[in-house]
Amino acid sequence: MTDASIPRPRKTSRSGRKVQQTKAEAHVFETSEDAASDVAMTIAALIRKKAHQGDPVVLGLPTGSTPVGVYRELIRMHNQEGLDFSNCFTFNLDEYCPIQPDALQSYHRWMDENFFNAVNIPQEQRRIPRGDFPRHEGDIPRQEVADECAKYERKIDDLGLDLVLLGIGRSGHIGFNEPGSPIDSGTRLVTLDSVTRKDAAEDFFGEEHVPLHAITMGVGTILKAHTIIVLALGEHKADIVRQALEGPRTDRVVASFLQGNVKAEFILDEAAASELTANKTPWLVGPVSWTSSLTRKAVLWLSFQLNRPLLELEDVHFREHGLHELLGNHGSAESLCQSVFNDMMATICPHPAGLEPKDVLVLSPHPDDDVISMGGTLIHLVADGHRVHVAYMTSGNVAVFDFEVLRFADFVAEYCTEFGIDPNRARDRTDMVRESLRKKRAGQVDDPDVQFIKALIRKTEAKRAAGSLGIPEERLHFLNMPFYQTGSAKKRDLSPKDVTIVQNLLRELRPQQVYVAGELSDPHGTHRMCALAIYQALDELAKSGLKPDVWLYRGAWQEWEPHEIEQAVPMSPSDVRHKREAIFKHQSQKDYAMYPGHDPREFWQRAQERNRHTAEIYKALGLPAYHALEAFVRRRSER
Repeated sequence: MTDASIPRPRKTSRSGRKVQQTKAEAHVFETSEDAASDVAMTIAALIRKKAHQGDPVVLGLPTGSTPVGVYRELIRMHNQEGLDFSNCFTFNLDEYCPIQPDALQSYHRWMDENFFNAVNIPQEQRRIPRGDFPRHEGDIPRQEVADECAKYERKIDDLGLDLVLLGIGRSGHIGFNEPGSPIDSGTRLVTLDSVTRKDAAEDFFGEEHVPLHAITMGVGTILKAHTIIVLALGEHKADIVRQALEGPRTDRVVASFLQGNVKAEFILDEAAASELTANKTPWLVGPVSWTSSLTRKAVLWLSFQLNRPLLELEDVHFREHGLHELLGNHGSAESLCQSVFNDMMATICPHPAGLEPKDVLVLSPHPDDDVISMGGTLIHLVADGHRVHVAYMTSGNVAVFDFEVLRFADFVAEYCTEFGIDPNRARDRTDMVRESLRKKRAGQVDDPDVQFIKALIRKTEAKRAAGSLGIPEERLHFLNMPFYQTGSAKKRDLSPKDVTIVQNLLRELRPQQVYVAGELSDPHGTHRMCALAIYQALDELAKSGLKPDVWLYRGAWQEWEPHEIEQAVPMSPSDVRHKREAIFKHQSQKDYAMYPGHDPREFWQRAQERNRHTAEIYKALGLPAYHALEAFVRRRSER
């Protein structure tokens, strides 16, 4: 989506708050958009200052999902505010090796598509490490690579680096400086860490296709820059951000080399900062303003720290753990803990939409998010007589293995032959599909026929899974949102057409209750894109009086923290089995998913263990014991 098509508030000054007690300067912003906008303003201010002085500006630039919001805001400034990039020289941090510059996953191509083609940086002023080295006898020509790296390093030294923008990998890398990288390292060939390769698997259609090597600007090179900004977004970065900012300075977490560096600053969204002491337990850092939400968080934390149920906490426990202020506000531990206990009891909800029949809409980004994330709740909703609709927002076709396509194509050919349904045409089509897959290079986008078959596999699985929970086919909606239809992990920008599709469904069904995937911390994932489209549709329809009750669920990646939970739906052992069987209907995702992320467990295992863990938490707090619980929070703007 272009910045003009969906307006957002203009930021004119830094709105982030400085984090206390970190070993490098860090600022936290409420959303990833705010964080990206702040970084873009910093870069724009530097460009304008240098232009006013008649000097060039030299930028070190990253790729990947993290900086996309920065580049989009810079492009907006170029188009709408006349920000001139003609005085910019750029050095990209890294590139895979070996890889051709026009390959789908190449950072040369990525930079053109996401930034360079939309601004006026002269071609001769853009530099990206070369990755297109031919293999000699199966190996990279290392001396040739070393010579190119030395040349790249000399060019950087000649111009200097005014500002380097960095992401941070889950291994703690900056650039592709993996664990063990020396602090004085220069531009060089590196072997990619297994965590890095897992994280890149989605772009390459499988980890086995991710290159083993890359060329990266070195740590020593980065540290020469006048300004260093590390941008980290999302819950999946929270632990490594904590290690980089609060842990020891070590080459096991290369980003920790920035500790104590006055030129370096971390820019974080709330999710990425969630594990920092000042965010997770702010009462241990200094005085706080005790809101009801923070009070609940602190009391639950104390209960977990002491392994005591809520109603067994005493005044002395609060005093010994720095929470004496709470006693002053509430009089005694007994009254305080009883209040929090009552709040947590009120979250337990066996009838999530009540007992009066309602129209309920579950919006599922992929064809299996509904059963993975809230299969037990769907069972309750159907049993309570509600009219449950499920809308699958994308086809999920990029997550289907090629062998599944061949299996289904062979089945259809045999089926048509057996029943005399134009068997020759079926065989011809199967042969075409087989040939297309045979010719496909690693990481190449499927042809349209293969994409269609993969989408059809996911669609039929979704029908079987929802049907097993009692949701009839006529209440299933397959939206095929345009932003997803690229055949690759990289998606289009959200467009007004995407929003309109959701609006039309909401207008048609007029549900009283809506469930949305709430994993917004991933700045450019499918779940986030779907949620943004839903929120824009809901906000627009609210003007005409359509204001359903909106609940957020979590998918296969994270769960809500206990203090955040506002609705917990109990599940019996039979509910858990029923949910698991529904997940099993998604056979293309069974045993091993194409994009499992950093969790090796299957999706059903993650969901089952997560639901049981939530129940164990409630039990440990002294609340009623259940076999499993599914957790939800209200949409933030409504809370």
